[in-house]
Amino acid sequence: MTDSWTIRLPYTTPPLTLNGRMHWATKARITREVRGYVWGTSHRDVPECDSIHVTLVYVPRDKRGRDRDNLVATLKPCIDGLVDAGIVPDDTPDFVSWEPPVIAEPDPKDPHLRLEITRGKR
Repeated sequence: MTDSWTIRLPYTTPPLTLNGRMHWATKARITREVRGYVWGTSHRDVPECDSIHVTLVYVPRDKRGRDRDNLVATLKPCIDGLVDAGIVPDDTPDFVSWEPPVIAEPDPKDPHLRLEITRGKR
């Protein structure tokens, strides 16, 4: 039985950041989009779990300095999408643990974001 899964998100840059200044309706639309994408992908590929550990990994295009804390704004709707899919019953610490997002080494040919999910790690 597999105890870890990766969901590649359809973005080359984070769609939401804590420093992002956008109209509330735009932010709500993007949040729904992220949450829905994770729901759609995870409910097919990830089984129900007692608890999970989640990491958001960003592989940027270049070495420009970035603040990984800003990526929490994208991580939150990802976790909500996992709850929506029934992977775990709630996003409380009893069921979900997470770490600050990771900014990986740049890859100019394949910038992307991915969600790494591990079963039962708290």
